[in-house]
Order: sequence, then structure tokens, then C-alpha cells
Amino acid sequence: MRTNRNAKINVLLLLAVVALAVLPLALGLGDDEEEPFAGADAQAETTITEIDPDYKPWFSPLYEPPSGEIESALFALQAAIGAGVLAYYFGLRRGRRQGEQRALAGQGTPGGGQPTPGSDRQTPASGPHTAGSGQVTAPGGRDSGSGADGGSGV
Repeated sequence: MRTNRNAKINVLLLLAVVALAVLPLALGLGDDEEEPFAGADAQAETTITEIDPDYKPWFSPLYEPPSGEIESALFALQAAIGAGVLAYYFGLRRGRRQGEQRALAGQGTPGGGQPTPGSDRQTPASGPHTAGSGQVTAPGGRDSGSGADGGSGV
């Protein structure tokens, strides 16, 4: 039931992304400009030079790509690396959460779960009988002296 709802949400999100990419082209936005889809930096530079033709930038870029295509490719690479880092982080979080849920679900079944890390006690269904003080007793009833309370077994 939940998967069907998630699939509908994913389809709607995909349609929204396609609409955001296609609508500006279909509506002819930016047809009156020399570079219809220039970045905000280029538009800001044009506006500043129109307002004050004598404006001198405070600094210059460390690296100036030889063409706009290379600049776009580097920007896309930067976006892809960022998306990969975010996807890894969220995938790791989801995997840990699913692992914790599986561990908790395994503990809820009597005698069916895995022992938790750091737990050296045996369950009554899987090992020797336990005394009331937390000490493990041997099958003959003798105390083995390996209790969790640090008893000497006497």
C-alpha cells in the first residue's frame, strides 16, 4: 500500500522536474536576449557595467575556463559530486536505520534474535541455567564463577 503512494509521489516529482526544464523553452522565455539562459553572474556583470561603465572588479577569478561549455561542464561536475555526497549520506542513514529496525525486530522474538553486542550472557533457551544472582551455573548445579556481578563462585 505504501509503495503505491511512494510511486505516485515519485511520478509527480518527476513530472514537476520535466515541466521546470521544458516550460521555459516552450514559452520562449529569454528569446529577446543575446544569451537566453546566462547565469546570474553574467547578468549581474552586464547590469553593473550598464550602471557604471568605469567599474573595476575587486578581484579576478583564480581560473577562467576557456569557453562557456567547459564552464558549464565544470559546474555540472560540481553539482554531480555534491549530489553523490548527499545520496551517500542519506543512503548510509537509511541503511543504519533499517539495520537498527531489523535488530530490534530480532530481539522481540523469544529465543530467535541475535545477541546484542557486548552481551556475554546466555539465554535460558540456548545455554546453561542461570542462577538468580546473574551467575551461570553448570548443569550439575555447581556455580561456575563467571557471573556478571563479579562473584567468586563460592
